[in-house]
Amino acid sequence: MGVLTHKSLSAQKHELSEVDRQLELLKQADLTPFQDKLSETDLFPLKALNVDVFQINVGKMCNQVCNHCHVDAGPDRKEIMTRETMQQCLDAIDKTTCSTVDLTGGAPEMNPDFRWFVEQLSAKGKKIIVRCNLTIIVANKKYNDLPEFFKKHKIEVASSLPYFTSAKTDAQRGDGVFDKSIKALKMLNEVGYGKEGTGLVLDLVYNPSGAFLPPDQLSLQADFKKKLKTRFDIVFNQLYAITNLPISRYLEYLVASENYEGYMNKLVEAYNPVAASNVMCRNTISIGWDGYIFDCDFNQMLDLKVAAKGQHLKDFDIESLVNRTIIVNQHCYGCTAGSGSSCGGTVA
Repeated sequence: MGVLTHKSLSAQKHELSEVDRQLELLKQADLTPFQDKLSETDLFPLKALNVDVFQINVGKMCNQVCNHCHVDAGPDRKEIMTRETMQQCLDAIDKTTCSTVDLTGGAPEMNPDFRWFVEQLSAKGKKIIVRCNLTIIVANKKYNDLPEFFKKHKIEVASSLPYFTSAKTDAQRGDGVFDKSIKALKMLNEVGYGKEGTGLVLDLVYNPSGAFLPPDQLSLQADFKKKLKTRFDIVFNQLYAITNLPISRYLEYLVASENYEGYMNKLVEAYNPVAASNVMCRNTISIGWDGYIFDCDFNQMLDLKVAAKGQHLKDFDIESLVNRTIIVNQHCYGCTAGSGSSCGGTVA
């Protein structure tokens, strides 16, 4: 195939919708189709096993504009989940044995009904995870009490922190993000998060800043723990190392830096059938801000809705979802490379 260039990418923008353009780009790499790779290891069709986790995107609005954001989130995004759709989420959860609700965005805390939603979920006794970018806590006075709010509802906080130095963090997430993140982590520590015996879980999320796979998760976690404790007296529970998937802004980066084909080949060469058998989509469903249902957050961004009877919360059908076949595409190589990748880190 011809070399994919940033110029050819720009030309496609005028011919295809954003989602269709990304799907077309994924086809252009001269690689084994992901479903064929699954077939080689007796995993195709990839089937759901359960619906134990609801991952809910409550909106794409964010106070940051990160270079590798697969949601393409930012302050100018208007897609926000309404309270009506949140109620549909609550009603759907009641029809399942789901144990965990994972709230994401954007910055989920910017949704005006975020706290109401958390209170409703907390009353149901569900484990609640909030994907927090940390800087939101110090971005505005109205968010300064988030650590106390999180503590009240025993929320597990999964915090984005690309690295334990300002240079690498700010390069990926914006000037001043590292210092604000450190301040927010200290505020979370002050109320007990990350400390032994409190039961308040504070996890960090790492993703690479370039066209490479993450290093060993346990080794990276040890480095983060040592450096953050020594330099800032910050403690946390676990670190999740997540592979960047070739969609949205990260796909743009790969093409613009002429790393697209090389990165895709790295993912294919690192395919791990153990990781493939443990991908998060097998026990998770992803809910979009508008109530549509997807196998995972990445499929959501590519508008690849579930292959199930009900594709929207208003038609929620748990039996069909539990027995569905997972929709796969070339980006799925990212979740199955090396030790695998999920919103909870490595899977193999």
